[in-house]
Amino acid sequence: MSVLPILEFPDPRLRTKAAPVTVFDDALKQFVADMFETMYDANGVGLAATQVNVHQRVLVADMSEERNQPLALINAQILEKDGAQVYQEGCLSFPGIYADVTRALHVKVKAQDVDGNQIVVEAEGPLAVCIQHEMDHLDGKVFVDYLSPLKRSMLLKRMDKQRKQAAEA
Repeated sequence: MSVLPILEFPDPRLRTKAAPVTVFDDALKQFVADMFETMYDANGVGLAATQVNVHQRVLVADMSEERNQPLALINAQILEKDGAQVYQEGCLSFPGIYADVTRALHVKVKAQDVDGNQIVVEAEGPLAVCIQHEMDHLDGKVFVDYLSPLKRSMLLKRMDKQRKQAAEA
């Protein structure tokens, strides 16, 4: 397994719409394993293939404290969503940036596992937020797109400032 480089905003590749996965083979299983290793290494709870410059509909998540509940969803589609929750989201492509985003409280998702088998996942709370966030990445959308222009501008300026400080250090 290996840690993959994560694209950071405003990299235009983050806006690429991912294509469906059609081949379920050992290369896909290795890629999913690399995505988990990358996500865990970066202390994330979710990661979309788009974020590692692979434009296929693959996402991984693990909301557990122990990092022992890995979930890989391939070609995921939301079947149902209801309710609303405001959750402070962060993103590995926006290091150090967090913002309140409103998303569905509950989602029912149809997807495939790494072997191509159909699965249905029902998620609520933080896991539902994570799945919606990662699915957005696969459609070329990022969480700051949900913010007002003023709030988005403020956050992106803060991110630029953090990058400049890190470069000077």
